[in-house]
Amino acid sequence: MGLSHAMTDMHPTGGYPTAGTDVPAVELSGITKAFPGVLANDHISLRVMGGEVLCLLGENGAGKSTLMSILSGLYQPDEGTIRVQGREVRIDSPRAGRELGIGMVYQHLSLIPTLTVLENLMLGSEPRMVLDEAAARRRFDEFAATLAVTIDPTVRVGALALGQQQYVEIIKALWKGSQVLILDEPTSMLTPQGIEELQKVLLGLKAAGLAIIFITHKLHEAIAIGDRVTILKTGRIVGSLGPEDIRGVDPAVIQRRIVAIMFGDETEDVSAIAELREDLEADAPAPQTSTTAADRPVILELDGVAASGGRGQHSLAGASFQLHAGEILGVAGMDGSGQHALAEVIAGQRRSTAGTIRFDGRPIDDASVAERQRAGLRYVTDDRLGEGVVRRYPVSLNLVLKRIGDPPFWRRGTLDRSAIDANARELVERFDIRTPTIHTPIGKLSGGNIQKALLARELSFEPRVVVFNKPTHGLDVRTIGVVRERIRELAARGVGIIVISTDLDELIDLSERIVVLSRGHIAGILDNGPDAATRIGELVIGGEAATSADPSPQVAA
Repeated sequence: MGLSHAMTDMHPTGGYPTAGTDVPAVELSGITKAFPGVLANDHISLRVMGGEVLCLLGENGAGKSTLMSILSGLYQPDEGTIRVQGREVRIDSPRAGRELGIGMVYQHLSLIPTLTVLENLMLGSEPRMVLDEAAARRRFDEFAATLAVTIDPTVRVGALALGQQQYVEIIKALWKGSQVLILDEPTSMLTPQGIEELQKVLLGLKAAGLAIIFITHKLHEAIAIGDRVTILKTGRIVGSLGPEDIRGVDPAVIQRRIVAIMFGDETEDVSAIAELREDLEADAPAPQTSTTAADRPVILELDGVAASGGRGQHSLAGASFQLHAGEILGVAGMDGSGQHALAEVIAGQRRSTAGTIRFDGRPIDDASVAERQRAGLRYVTDDRLGEGVVRRYPVSLNLVLKRIGDPPFWRRGTLDRSAIDANARELVERFDIRTPTIHTPIGKLSGGNIQKALLARELSFEPRVVVFNKPTHGLDVRTIGVVRERIRELAARGVGIIVISTDLDELIDLSERIVVLSRGHIAGILDNGPDAATRIGELVIGGEAATSADPSPQVAA
């Protein structure tokens, strides 16, 4: 029994009636949406056919998220119309969107890790499905067979690899009757093997007649996966490529066209960014200096370090490695594999439960966060709004948050506002932080500018080691380039850098060596170079397999 048959009982339209016809599965016409001071979508029109993939490209602030929020029912447009299967509709809530067959799989997964796969799928199902577990199991088997994936529906979701969880999210959307599937940056945390498997899944969904909207910032993915490509900029569609522009055309030619549409006269400034390149492994970075890491002094060393994980995160178990001055050391692994514990135990925000951390050869296990900062150890968190800044405070004050009480910003226990403002003006200019004024609450800035402010704060006073946790996550390609160039500049000055990222393109673009984490354990440490991404994926998968048999995995409750 195929996917279309499986859909018949789950959705009133009974499958994909427009697949293979000239009627779009979904069509947006003249969609306009404004927020105070921002025109997010400006008369956008696009269509998606059944049995095809539309790739949506654009920088942060281009209007992609707003447009998809309108299509899924989270926002309502100020102007314009939406047609589903040729019929004009009003989508006034996410539930209405789901009832019309529109499903969205977000970049941050929404499954409940303590429930089984089947329990997650049955949540929110029709009452008869909740009561009939056997019927639900049969339905799951049908979807899994159509997607050509093998997942045990009785396993807790938290025990699955990230790629498998993503397949469950897709099945969850299909389970609710989706005819249009929106995927938001679905490959950002997958291994090369996982990306290849996802592409096979998308081919199966296309063959079944599903319409797919694929949001990505990686051009080579859009070219490989998309039947159509639409590019947004400042709320407008600035270019589109149809099947006739893509099929049988050299990918390099397609990429140059897309880059020219996205960046115009600034094309040369961004063309070297990893997300715009496909053959990263052949272009692995040269060492940041004329010497290799092993020739430079060790500045940070972890020897058998263990630390407990947070909720839903693996604990860190016996981590040992060295960081050399001027080295960029990458840390790879599926999200939740112990990266957060690693970052915080180095920064001093989490106590180690075993092992020793040495900075310049001296143990710092008992040193406070402030003492580590004064020694030159910095941490750029991945939680920009929750942990990195105080969103209601102005930009100027956020730029000195970690220097409370220190001169020249505090004198005799009192804020020196003139010194704080002078510092802010200098850093805003040096790091190109786009803000109305230095007194604007930092929470009103875009994600990219908040990240620039975090970098400015951490890097402005003589760092010697910097730990970056997902430094470019969620940023557009232009800001990604700015952040990575800052990281390279630091390494060139002799600063030791640790880059923790779930984006393999990022690690291959930046790192000399890469530590691979799997379920809290170091599965291997390898030099960057040819086939690095493939070897990292093998280590991640091998580590997952090796530890999955452990009846008591180190995951905090």
